[in-house]
Amino acid sequence: MPTRILSAPTDTLSASPTAAVDTLSTSPTAAIDTLSTSPTAAIDALSTSPPASQLDVAGELLTLLRDAGTEPRPDTQLEALTLAVAADLPVLLWGEPGIGKTAALTQLAAALDLPLTTVIASVHEPSDFSGLPIIGDDPAEQGVPMAPPDWAVRLVRAGRGLLFLDELSTAPPAVQAALLRLVLERRIGSLQLPPGVRIVAAANPRSSAADGWELSPPLANRFVHLQWTHDHEVVVRGLGGTWPRATLPRLDPEKLSGAVEFARRAVCELLAARPTLVHRLPSNETRRGGAWPSPRSWEMTLCLIAFATAAGSSREVLSLLVRGTVGDGPGLELLASLDRMDLPDPEVLLADPAGATLPERGDLRQAVLDGVVAAVRRRPEKSRWDAAWALLVRALETGAPDLVVVPATTLATLRQEDWDVPASIERLAGAVSLSRRADRAAAQSASRAAGAAKAGR
Repeated sequence: MPTRILSAPTDTLSASPTAAVDTLSTSPTAAIDTLSTSPTAAIDALSTSPPASQLDVAGELLTLLRDAGTEPRPDTQLEALTLAVAADLPVLLWGEPGIGKTAALTQLAAALDLPLTTVIASVHEPSDFSGLPIIGDDPAEQGVPMAPPDWAVRLVRAGRGLLFLDELSTAPPAVQAALLRLVLERRIGSLQLPPGVRIVAAANPRSSAADGWELSPPLANRFVHLQWTHDHEVVVRGLGGTWPRATLPRLDPEKLSGAVEFARRAVCELLAARPTLVHRLPSNETRRGGAWPSPRSWEMTLCLIAFATAAGSSREVLSLLVRGTVGDGPGLELLASLDRMDLPDPEVLLADPAGATLPERGDLRQAVLDGVVAAVRRRPEKSRWDAAWALLVRALETGAPDLVVVPATTLATLRQEDWDVPASIERLAGAVSLSRRADRAAAQSASRAAGAAKAGR
């Protein structure tokens, strides 16, 4: 009989776990008696549960796939993006679909610890950016305020964040017009975005955008345009679980004032020499939707040069930013002007030709030698003429001989009758003669090739 009493609860729990659970909820005292009589059977019944859902397992797998790390790795376009973000300038990433623009912005927001707010411009109405009118108690006295959208309110409450305007080239002209004030003045309706909010946009070229539009010139001129491409090594390593880490540039506090002075001098000297570059609206519709020079974009360029100088950024990074702000042509002219700003003063070189240090790059060395000859032409003196020949000899000894041919020929024409020919000129005579023979041979070869081609026709 005792044996039968002990086995009854076990039979009940094993045969009907649901009943055992019901017993726990309806009669706690009876359930406790059952647990004390046969604990093993009760625990087995209570632990019986349905198998894990396949969606839960799939979720675990997706979590593992999304688990990727970052590493410090040189990445020119990512460094250019972070520098423009640090300078608080709106950036527009151009790239084909699937190139990784959205992923880059998501990773950038996470790396900078900024809340990311994504707004698809093409699915919004113009009033979503200009604000919706809200009629108050006395419109005639108080006016009609423009209520901002909820995402703008969240950004203001957070005080900081990354506003990502995606698919910008699919936004119709009316929406693009409504975005003008947001991009430039950071205003949405009656709401002012705080300084801690940065704006980055992304767009596909019109040819590959879904129902794409060209960007309007006023909107395009408010952005720093960066062409977003893929580096196969970065992609392969990223798919393996490690992507480049986005970090803000480290600005040297001791270089700030010098960086501002350098940037202002660079831009002002170029525009003073090339006044037509101050404002040049492209005639082509596609180019109007990109980077082109205007007083606004030159001001942005000045800011970027100052930031790049203070951060010690590479020339490749600066080139991407400058050409992405004022266009390729003006940008390349500015970069060439920056190179010339670092060239030594011709007067300093003429004062001490023996201790002169000439640039390694051929084009810069050529510019220095031409500047030296021009300085002698402006103030022709025997001592300066001799010093110029000494510099040409030094250039011949430390660089390509063909770079001294034109400056030497020009300098020879500046000789006055009572000036003795310096002995150093004989060391240059061979290089000049050889270069001239090479030029004549090349001209004869080209002439024969042209004659043969003409005879063949």
